[in-house]
Amino acid sequence: MKQILQLLVIVLALLVIPDMAAAAPVQPSLVPTIDLKIGGGAGTPQETSTAIQLLLILTVLSVAPAILLLMTSFTRIVVVLSFVRNALATQQMPPNQVLIALALFMTFFIMSPTLAKVNETAVQPFMQGQLSQEQAFAAAVIPFKEFMAKQTREKDLALFLEFAKAERPKTVQDIPLTALVPAYAISELKTAFQIGFMIFIPFLVIDMIIASILMGMGMMMLPPVMISLPFKILLFIMVDGWYLVVKSLLTSF
Repeated sequence: MKQILQLLVIVLALLVIPDMAAAAPVQPSLVPTIDLKIGGGAGTPQETSTAIQLLLILTVLSVAPAILLLMTSFTRIVVVLSFVRNALATQQMPPNQVLIALALFMTFFIMSPTLAKVNETAVQPFMQGQLSQEQAFAAAVIPFKEFMAKQTREKDLALFLEFAKAERPKTVQDIPLTALVPAYAISELKTAFQIGFMIFIPFLVIDMIIASILMGMGMMMLPPVMISLPFKILLFIMVDGWYLVVKSLLTSF
Protein backbone atom coordinates (compact mmCIF):
# COMPACT_ATOMS: atom_id res chain seq x y z
CA MET A 1 0.00 0.00 0.00
CA LYS A 2 2.96 2.33 0.61
CA GLN A 3 4.00 2.10 -3.04
CA ILE A 4 0.42 2.80 -4.14
CA LEU A 5 0.21 5.91 -1.95
CA GLN A 6 3.53 7.15 -3.31
CA LEU A 7 2.28 6.60 -6.86
CA LEU A 8 -0.92 8.56 -6.13
CA VAL A 9 1.11 11.43 -4.62
CA ILE A 10 3.31 11.59 -7.73
CA VAL A 11 0.25 11.62 -10.03
CA LEU A 12 -1.40 14.41 -8.01
CA ALA A 13 1.82 16.40 -8.09
CA LEU A 14 2.03 16.05 -11.87
CA LEU A 15 -1.55 17.29 -12.18
CA VAL A 16 -1.22 20.22 -9.78
CA ILE A 17 2.25 21.56 -10.60
CA PRO A 18 1.43 22.65 -14.20
CA ASP A 19 -1.60 24.68 -12.98
CA MET A 20 0.48 26.32 -10.25
CA ALA A 21 3.19 27.13 -12.73
CA ALA A 22 0.69 28.74 -15.10
CA ALA A 23 -0.77 30.90 -12.33
CA ALA A 24 2.60 32.01 -10.93
CA PRO A 25 4.39 35.09 -12.35
CA VAL A 26 7.12 34.43 -14.86
CA GLN A 27 10.54 34.57 -13.21
CA PRO A 28 14.02 33.81 -14.47
CA SER A 29 14.60 30.09 -14.23
CA LEU A 30 17.59 28.84 -12.27
CA VAL A 31 17.14 25.26 -13.42
CA PRO A 32 19.68 24.17 -16.05
CA THR A 33 18.19 23.37 -19.43
CA ILE A 34 19.01 20.59 -21.86
CA ASP A 35 19.69 21.54 -25.45
CA LEU A 36 19.54 18.72 -27.99
CA LYS A 37 21.02 19.41 -31.39
CA ILE A 38 21.23 17.27 -34.49
CA GLY A 39 24.52 17.88 -36.17
CA GLY A 40 26.07 16.74 -39.37
CA GLY A 41 28.03 13.89 -37.80
CA ALA A 42 31.30 15.82 -37.69
CA GLY A 43 31.65 15.57 -33.89
CA THR A 44 34.26 13.77 -31.90
CA PRO A 45 34.00 10.02 -31.20
CA GLN A 46 33.10 10.83 -27.59
CA GLU A 47 30.14 12.96 -28.69
CA THR A 48 28.97 10.23 -31.06
CA SER A 49 29.20 7.63 -28.30
CA THR A 50 27.17 9.84 -25.96
CA ALA A 51 24.45 10.31 -28.60
CA ILE A 52 24.24 6.56 -29.17
CA GLN A 53 24.01 5.93 -25.42
CA LEU A 54 21.21 8.50 -25.14
CA LEU A 55 19.33 6.83 -28.01
CA LEU A 56 19.70 3.41 -26.36
CA ILE A 57 18.47 4.76 -23.01
CA LEU A 58 15.37 6.28 -24.63
CA THR A 59 14.69 2.98 -26.41
CA VAL A 60 14.95 1.00 -23.18
CA LEU A 61 12.68 3.44 -21.36
CA SER A 62 10.03 3.04 -24.06
CA VAL A 63 9.84 -0.73 -23.52
CA ALA A 64 10.49 -0.68 -19.77
CA PRO A 65 6.77 -0.82 -18.80
CA ALA A 66 6.25 -3.94 -20.92
CA ILE A 67 9.32 -5.57 -19.40
CA LEU A 68 8.17 -4.79 -15.87
CA LEU A 69 4.67 -6.12 -16.57
CA LEU A 70 6.16 -9.40 -17.80
CA MET A 71 8.20 -9.69 -14.59
CA THR A 72 5.21 -9.29 -12.25
CA SER A 73 1.88 -10.99 -11.62
CA PHE A 74 0.06 -8.64 -14.02
CA THR A 75 -0.02 -11.07 -16.96
CA ARG A 76 -1.83 -13.86 -15.11
CA ILE A 77 -4.33 -11.49 -13.49
CA VAL A 78 -5.35 -9.58 -16.61
CA VAL A 79 -5.70 -12.77 -18.68
CA VAL A 80 -7.92 -14.43 -16.08
CA LEU A 81 -10.10 -11.34 -15.74
CA SER A 82 -10.49 -11.27 -19.52
CA PHE A 83 -11.54 -14.93 -19.44
CA VAL A 84 -14.20 -14.09 -16.86
CA ARG A 85 -15.68 -11.40 -19.07
CA ASN A 86 -15.64 -13.65 -22.15
CA ALA A 87 -17.25 -16.50 -20.22
CA LEU A 88 -20.06 -14.21 -19.13
CA ALA A 89 -20.44 -12.99 -22.74
CA THR A 90 -21.13 -9.47 -21.50
CA GLN A 91 -19.26 -7.87 -24.43
CA GLN A 92 -17.45 -4.83 -22.97
CA MET A 93 -18.75 -5.08 -19.40
CA PRO A 94 -16.71 -4.49 -17.30
CA PRO A 95 -14.76 -2.11 -19.55
CA ASN A 96 -11.11 -2.70 -20.35
CA GLN A 97 -10.08 0.27 -18.21
CA VAL A 98 -11.71 -1.27 -15.14
CA LEU A 99 -10.12 -4.68 -15.67
CA ILE A 100 -6.67 -3.21 -16.27
CA ALA A 101 -6.95 -0.90 -13.25
CA LEU A 102 -8.04 -3.83 -11.05
CA ALA A 103 -5.17 -5.94 -12.41
CA LEU A 104 -2.68 -3.17 -11.67
CA PHE A 105 -3.79 -2.67 -8.08
CA MET A 106 -3.83 -6.44 -7.48
CA THR A 107 -0.32 -6.55 -8.96
CA PHE A 108 0.83 -3.86 -6.50
CA PHE A 109 -0.72 -5.86 -3.66
CA ILE A 110 0.88 -9.16 -4.66
CA MET A 111 4.25 -7.65 -5.51
CA SER A 112 4.47 -5.44 -2.39
CA PRO A 113 6.85 -7.82 -0.51
CA THR A 114 9.12 -8.00 -3.56
CA LEU A 115 9.02 -4.23 -4.09
CA ALA A 116 9.74 -3.63 -0.42
CA LYS A 117 12.77 -5.90 -0.63
CA VAL A 118 14.01 -4.11 -3.75
CA ASN A 119 13.58 -0.77 -1.99
CA GLU A 120 15.50 -2.02 1.06
CA THR A 121 18.38 -3.73 -0.71
CA ALA A 122 18.84 -1.59 -3.82
CA VAL A 123 16.94 1.70 -4.01
CA GLN A 124 17.73 3.14 -0.57
CA PRO A 125 21.44 2.18 -0.62
CA PHE A 126 21.73 3.67 -4.11
CA MET A 127 20.04 6.91 -3.02
CA GLN A 128 22.41 7.13 -0.06
CA GLY A 129 25.44 6.60 -2.27
CA GLN A 130 26.35 3.22 -0.80
CA LEU A 131 25.95 1.38 -4.11
CA SER A 132 26.84 2.24 -7.67
CA GLN A 133 24.30 2.06 -10.49
CA GLU A 134 25.49 -1.38 -11.60
CA GLN A 135 25.50 -2.74 -8.04
CA ALA A 136 22.01 -1.36 -7.37
CA PHE A 137 20.67 -2.96 -10.55
CA ALA A 138 22.20 -6.32 -9.64
CA ALA A 139 20.71 -6.11 -6.15
CA ALA A 140 17.27 -5.07 -7.46
CA VAL A 141 17.09 -7.98 -9.91
CA ILE A 142 17.55 -10.66 -7.23
CA PRO A 143 14.08 -10.31 -5.57
CA PHE A 144 12.41 -10.38 -8.99
CA LYS A 145 14.37 -13.48 -9.95
CA GLU A 146 13.28 -15.22 -6.75
CA PHE A 147 9.64 -14.32 -7.39
CA MET A 148 9.68 -15.40 -11.03
CA ALA A 149 11.59 -18.62 -10.35
CA LYS A 150 8.88 -19.79 -7.93
CA GLN A 151 6.21 -19.40 -10.63
CA THR A 152 8.22 -20.70 -13.59
CA ARG A 153 8.01 -24.31 -14.70
CA GLU A 154 11.31 -26.13 -15.05
CA LYS A 155 10.33 -27.32 -18.54
CA ASP A 156 9.81 -23.76 -19.78
CA LEU A 157 13.07 -22.53 -18.27
CA ALA A 158 15.01 -25.50 -19.66
CA LEU A 159 13.67 -24.69 -23.14
CA PHE A 160 15.28 -21.24 -23.24
CA LEU A 161 18.46 -22.37 -21.48
CA GLU A 162 18.86 -25.13 -24.04
CA PHE A 163 18.46 -22.82 -27.03
CA ALA A 164 20.83 -20.31 -25.44
CA LYS A 165 23.31 -23.16 -24.85
CA ALA A 166 23.75 -21.93 -21.28
CA GLU A 167 24.95 -24.04 -18.39
CA ARG A 168 22.45 -25.30 -15.85
CA PRO A 169 22.30 -22.63 -13.13
CA LYS A 170 23.15 -23.73 -9.62
CA THR A 171 21.18 -21.00 -7.85
CA VAL A 172 18.34 -18.64 -8.71
CA GLN A 173 20.80 -15.75 -8.93
CA ASP A 174 22.68 -17.56 -11.69
CA ILE A 175 19.65 -17.73 -14.01
CA PRO A 176 20.03 -15.16 -16.81
CA LEU A 177 17.16 -12.72 -17.19
CA THR A 178 17.12 -13.28 -20.96
CA ALA A 179 15.95 -16.85 -20.28
CA LEU A 180 13.97 -16.37 -17.08
CA VAL A 181 11.66 -13.59 -18.28
CA PRO A 182 10.24 -15.39 -21.38
CA ALA A 183 10.06 -18.68 -19.46
CA TYR A 184 8.12 -16.94 -16.69
CA ALA A 185 5.82 -15.30 -19.27
CA ILE A 186 4.78 -18.55 -20.95
CA SER A 187 4.38 -20.24 -17.57
CA GLU A 188 2.06 -17.44 -16.48
CA LEU A 189 0.06 -17.74 -19.69
CA LYS A 190 -0.37 -21.48 -19.20
CA THR A 191 -1.49 -21.02 -15.59
CA ALA A 192 -3.90 -18.27 -16.61
CA PHE A 193 -5.42 -20.45 -19.34
CA GLN A 194 -5.85 -23.31 -16.87
CA ILE A 195 -7.74 -21.03 -14.50
CA GLY A 196 -9.75 -19.63 -17.40
CA PHE A 197 -10.74 -23.14 -18.50
CA MET A 198 -12.14 -23.89 -15.04
CA ILE A 199 -14.07 -20.62 -15.15
CA PHE A 200 -15.59 -21.40 -18.56
CA ILE A 201 -17.02 -24.82 -17.60
CA PRO A 202 -20.10 -23.75 -15.54
CA PHE A 203 -21.06 -21.06 -18.05
CA LEU A 204 -20.65 -23.53 -20.92
CA VAL A 205 -23.04 -25.92 -19.15
CA ILE A 206 -25.63 -23.14 -18.88
CA ASP A 207 -25.30 -22.38 -22.61
CA MET A 208 -25.76 -26.05 -23.49
CA ILE A 209 -28.84 -26.39 -21.28
CA ILE A 210 -30.46 -23.25 -22.71
CA ALA A 211 -29.64 -24.33 -26.28
CA SER A 212 -31.17 -27.79 -25.68
CA ILE A 213 -34.34 -26.28 -24.22
CA LEU A 214 -34.75 -23.87 -27.13
CA MET A 215 -34.12 -26.69 -29.61
CA GLY A 216 -36.76 -28.83 -27.92
CA MET A 217 -39.28 -25.98 -28.04
CA GLY A 218 -38.59 -25.42 -31.74
CA MET A 219 -37.28 -21.90 -31.15
CA MET A 220 -34.21 -22.33 -33.33
CA MET A 221 -34.21 -18.72 -34.57
CA LEU A 222 -33.76 -17.31 -31.06
CA PRO A 223 -30.05 -16.93 -30.14
CA PRO A 224 -29.32 -19.00 -27.00
CA VAL A 225 -26.86 -16.34 -25.79
CA MET A 226 -29.65 -13.84 -25.26
CA ILE A 227 -31.51 -16.25 -22.99
CA SER A 228 -28.49 -17.67 -21.15
CA LEU A 229 -26.90 -14.28 -20.37
CA PRO A 230 -29.25 -13.35 -17.49
CA PHE A 231 -28.86 -16.85 -15.98
CA LYS A 232 -25.06 -16.66 -16.17
CA ILE A 233 -25.05 -13.25 -14.53
CA LEU A 234 -27.43 -14.53 -11.84
CA LEU A 235 -25.20 -17.54 -11.17
CA PHE A 236 -22.13 -15.33 -11.01
CA ILE A 237 -23.82 -13.05 -8.47
CA MET A 238 -25.18 -15.89 -6.33
CA VAL A 239 -21.77 -17.55 -5.90
CA ASP A 240 -20.05 -14.16 -5.39
CA GLY A 241 -17.99 -14.71 -8.51
CA TRP A 242 -15.62 -11.74 -8.25
CA TYR A 243 -14.66 -12.73 -4.72
CA LEU A 244 -13.92 -16.30 -5.81
CA VAL A 245 -11.92 -15.20 -8.86
CA VAL A 246 -9.80 -12.73 -6.89
CA LYS A 247 -9.30 -15.25 -4.08
CA SER A 248 -8.18 -17.88 -6.59
CA LEU A 249 -5.69 -15.44 -8.13
CA LEU A 250 -4.26 -14.43 -4.76
CA THR A 251 -3.87 -18.01 -3.54
CA SER A 252 -2.28 -19.06 -6.86
CA PHE A 253 0.76 -16.95 -5.97
